[in-house]
Amino acid sequence: MSNIDNLTSRIVKDAEDKKRIILSEAEEKKSKIIAKKQEKAASEEKIIIEKAETEAVAREERIISSAELQARNEKLKSKQTVISKVFETTIEELCNASSDDFKGFVKTVILNSALAGDENLILNEQGKKMIDSDFVAELNREIGSKGNITLSDKTGNFKGGFILEKNGIEINNTFEALVSSLKDEMGLEVARVLFS
Repeated sequence: MSNIDNLTSRIVKDAEDKKRIILSEAEEKKSKIIAKKQEKAASEEKIIIEKAETEAVAREERIISSAELQARNEKLKSKQTVISKVFETTIEELCNASSDDFKGFVKTVILNSALAGDENLILNEQGKKMIDSDFVAELNREIGSKGNITLSDKTGNFKGGFILEKNGIEINNTFEALVSSLKDEMGLEVARVLFS
């Protein structure tokens, strides 16, 4: 019986030793797997954080760029508004010219134009109060032999200045048209003077 007890005891001891070895190896494998997974997770975490930081920087740059563009656009819009006001004020001042100044303007423009001499002079309400048939007769005398400009019965729908019309063709000398052409030519110069 003692042999059987010894044999049983040895089998149990061997089984216990094998169990310890298997558990030790399993624990070691488990630790290695966990360490690998933690290392991989840390690496992925680093990549995710770097990507998030890169995206955050790019988003911040886009927001700043958009804000700067919007500020430039607002500044440009404000400058254009000021320039438009300058030209609108110019039209208003021209419309408020004295009768003598307006007559001088009409006379100078007509005498310096290459006209056939038989055009119709179209004025707005205010212009009709300043220019009469006597002025037109004097103008025709100064034009000379081809001077046959007539004062039109038509009242122009414009702020100031005048239109010369012949056979449906108009030469637009309204203050709006003249200032508009100057705006195209002098817009940059006015901006330079105003904003430098």
